[in-house]
Amino acid sequence: MDIKWQDGFTIKVSVDDENKVVISANKKGLLSLATQLNALAEEGIGSHNHYDEYNSLEEGSSELIIEKIE
Repeated sequence: MDIKWQDGFTIKVSVDDENKVVISANKKGLLSLATQLNALAEEGIGSHNHYDEYNSLEEGSSELIIEKIE
């Protein structure tokens, strides 16, 4: 799957004290993520997107894996 980001995107993922996942993003980050989720929906079962601070998220972000299961 071809991962595309809009120029100027910002996304940060964190886990709060209550173990809740928080995704914080600007408009370009949200639109980029939405495009990637739509593309993932068309892929086969087991396909996934892996996000971390080394390939797409802001520094200090928690890792995020989104997987298609059905």
